[in-house]
Amino acid sequence: MSREFVKDIRTLTNQLTKRIVKDTSFKTDLSSPFVPNRRVIIEIVNELRTILFPVQHGDRYLTNCTIDYYLGDLLLKVEQKLHKQIGIALMRNEKFNNFSVTQEIADKAAQISVEFMHELPRIQDELLMDVEAFYDGDPAAKSKDEIILSYPGMLAITVYRLAHELYIRDVPVIPRMMSEYAHSLTGVDINPGARIGNYFFIDHATGVVIGETCEIADHVKLYQGVTLGALSTKGGQSLNGVKRHPTIEEDVTIYANATILGGETVIGKGAIIGGSCFITESIPAGAQVQTISDIILH
Repeated sequence: MSREFVKDIRTLTNQLTKRIVKDTSFKTDLSSPFVPNRRVIIEIVNELRTILFPVQHGDRYLTNCTIDYYLGDLLLKVEQKLHKQIGIALMRNEKFNNFSVTQEIADKAAQISVEFMHELPRIQDELLMDVEAFYDGDPAAKSKDEIILSYPGMLAITVYRLAHELYIRDVPVIPRMMSEYAHSLTGVDINPGARIGNYFFIDHATGVVIGETCEIADHVKLYQGVTLGALSTKGGQSLNGVKRHPTIEEDVTIYANATILGGETVIGKGAIIGGSCFITESIPAGAQVQTISDIILH
C-alpha cells in the first residue's frame, strides 16, 4: 500500500460518509438495522439444497443408518437461521427505531419458517419431477446425478421453488436475495413471484428471464436466451401487482432467444415457438411459430 493512499484515506472516508448521511436512498434502506445477512441467506440456500438432495450435495459417506440424524440436525440448523433472517426482514416493514423485535413479529417469523420447512417434502417431489424432465429432455445427460450436481438450469429451478414459498408468504427481501444468488451463478433470472408448474426444463439455461407475474403450466420446455417479460415498465411502481408477463400453457416448447412479452399474452397448450421470435400477442393451442428470413441465391 502506497503512503500517498494512506494519506488519502481520511479524505475518501469523509466524502463517502457525507453522501451516506445526506442521500435519501441510503436513509431509506441502508440505514435500517433490519437488513437480512446475504452470507447467511446463501448458507441457507445451500443447506436447503443439501436437505433436498443429500446424496448429491451432502456428506459423501452418508449411509441409511446416518442419513436421518444428518438431515434432522440440518433441518434444525436451517430453521433457526431462517427464523432469525425472516424476523429481521419483517422488521423492515415496521417503523421502529430500535433493535428489539416485538413478540408479534417474532411469532410471525417462527410461523413462516416452520410452515416453509413443512413444505420441503412437497418441494422435493416437484424437483424430482424437474430432474425427470431434464433427463427425458436432454440426450446429453448421462445420469440424474449429473443433472442435480452440474446443470445450471436445475440449480436455478431449485432456488426458485424455495424462494417462491417465501414470496407467497410475503417475506420481504429474502426471496429476491435467493433468486439473485442463483442468477449470479447460472445466468438464469427467475423472479420468485412467477408461478411455475411441474416437470419444468430449461435447456442450456444461460440468459433466460422469467418475470414476476409470469405463469407457466406443467411440461414446459425453454431453451437458452428466452425472455418472458413485460411490454413496458414505464409506469414504474404504478404497475406493482398488475399482470405484466405472459402465460405459458401446458406442453409448450420455446426455442432459443425467443422473446414473449405482455400480461395478456397467452401461449396456448402444445404450441411451439421457434428461435428468435418476438411475440406480443396470444398464440393458439398447437400452433407453430417461426421467423422467416429471406434467402438470397447467388
